[in-house]
Amino acid sequence: MSNKEGAPTIEAGTVDDLPSIVAIYNHSLATSHAIFDTQPTTIDGRRGWLAGFAASGPHRLLVARGATGVLGYASSGRYREHEAFRETVEFSISLDSPARGQGIGTLLYSALFDVLAHEPVHVVLAGIALPNDASVALHRRFGFTDVGVFQEYATKNGTYLSSVWMQRLL
Repeated sequence: MSNKEGAPTIEAGTVDDLPSIVAIYNHSLATSHAIFDTQPTTIDGRRGWLAGFAASGPHRLLVARGATGVLGYASSGRYREHEAFRETVEFSISLDSPARGQGIGTLLYSALFDVLAHEPVHVVLAGIALPNDASVALHRRFGFTDVGVFQEYATKNGTYLSSVWMQRLL
């Protein structure tokens, strides 16, 4: 729910949020190139993903809640399974279409950096499908810098996709 001033609240994501998360994910998958999957997911299909997050530690899932329900979500997920990457997380964010441009991404990332402040995280990575000026700008506002661009390394709907990779050292 939103707080008494009507502003969204930021909370840990739970299994109860999966229907909203799946709806946001599938809408983004169908209407943009931001998600590299090619087939919609299901609630059962996202349960394993949800299991990768916890209430403490470096791997978190946060949701923004407003009067209409979940407005978006952000996560700090495992970058890779190798132990050498244990202090590296990959941020991801997805917003419901009506919530875009309303500062929800800023609220989610502020909260995510706050909860990670005392966790064993040294570097945060983000891979952003191009073009996505809003996401690149959000990451730059939070101190991310460009590392490089993977040119045309994926295909979706017959189109080659590129991504900029950004990082922030903590």
